[in-house]
Amino acid sequence: MTKKIRILLADDHAVVRQGFRMILAGQPDMEIVGEAGNGRETVEAAEKLQPDIVVMDVAMPELNGIEATRRLSTSSPRARVLALSMHKDSVYVREILRAGARGYLLKDAADSDLIAAVRAVYRERVT
Repeated sequence: MTKKIRILLADDHAVVRQGFRMILAGQPDMEIVGEAGNGRETVEAAEKLQPDIVVMDVAMPELNGIEATRRLSTSSPRARVLALSMHKDSVYVREILRAGARGYLLKDAADSDLIAAVRAVYRERVT
């Protein structure tokens, strides 16, 4: 059996995390290893759980997704961030990519786009 993609879900809305969990955990090559409700929890969980991918909301309390991504690049360098946001504004896209995210997806994307994005960011990490 091939290794599963280990995913940490980071979003300040529990119902959004549950939706992402339902979509991603249903894939045979993915497993959800943890969840976090704010940026600070995300950084701590990533250090502890060592996920392959962090699905990161851009706008979160305590520490936003941009700053959390910046911190992950030093504290958990093997974790790759896929940023998710409802913001179409290119400023958010630029800032989180500059902070180290490997992909950006709008929250209104189809579930198949989320699955494809996780796999694409993971493949980039492996190669």
